[in-house]
Amino acid sequence: MKTILLAGGLGSRLAEETVSIPKPMVEVGGRPIIARVMDIYSHFGHRDFVIAAGYKALLLKQFFANYHLIANNITVALDSGEMTLVPSAPGGWNVSVVDTGANTMTSGRIRRLKDWLNGETFMCTYSDGLGNVDIDALLDFHRSHGKLATVTAVQPPARFGNIDIHGDRVNAFTEKVEGGDTWINGGYFVFEPGVLDYMVDDTEPLEHTPLSQMAKDGQLMAYRHNGFWHPMDTVRDRNKLDALCEDETPPWMDFEVYQPERIPAVAI
Repeated sequence: MKTILLAGGLGSRLAEETVSIPKPMVEVGGRPIIARVMDIYSHFGHRDFVIAAGYKALLLKQFFANYHLIANNITVALDSGEMTLVPSAPGGWNVSVVDTGANTMTSGRIRRLKDWLNGETFMCTYSDGLGNVDIDALLDFHRSHGKLATVTAVQPPARFGNIDIHGDRVNAFTEKVEGGDTWINGGYFVFEPGVLDYMVDDTEPLEHTPLSQMAKDGQLMAYRHNGFWHPMDTVRDRNKLDALCEDETPPWMDFEVYQPERIPAVAI
């Protein structure tokens, strides 16, 4: 099954980094975040990737064209220049980098990849969100409901402290509160080929008309992910994810089995 990685946006809220490189190439723990996302899918045996590039697409092409050198050790015969790769870890990724246009919106990028998908079920996610999503459970959930699309619903990370108010009186001033009843679009989609009928032009973000119309048609289901998930929208986010790489196992690679749950089809 192919996995599309949406990697063409400007990443304007990370302008300190993205003025010179595309957002997916911003490093987390010494590796581009897009490679960290690919690690998650690879853990579950999904290693066939199609990268929907746009802004600074050439840098993504150059990175993956040389990834065999980056990801492996090498032995070089200095007299002849002959080089031998010495694998440092199992890989087996097959990566296609496709320039889907610098100004194309997310649904347009997916639509432009139609010929790469062979009319089959496919997965899709953003290249800037890391979560220990159980991909096997996600696929099982998708297959169980028979609809066109599944989105992984996540709870946003707490960013601010909480004020507990009763009437006009502040009862407590507390630390950041995780969880609650708020669910947002965390990416990690599973799509049937029929979703392409909802993606009609290059100017429409996936999150607007396409997903909203699928929800209205009863074709969008949400898989609740209760584990770790964190986006990289700002330098602060990048620094947090970078610090988490100091753990022996980063939280997005610490997998636990979550039972799939159905929640009503809604636009997220």
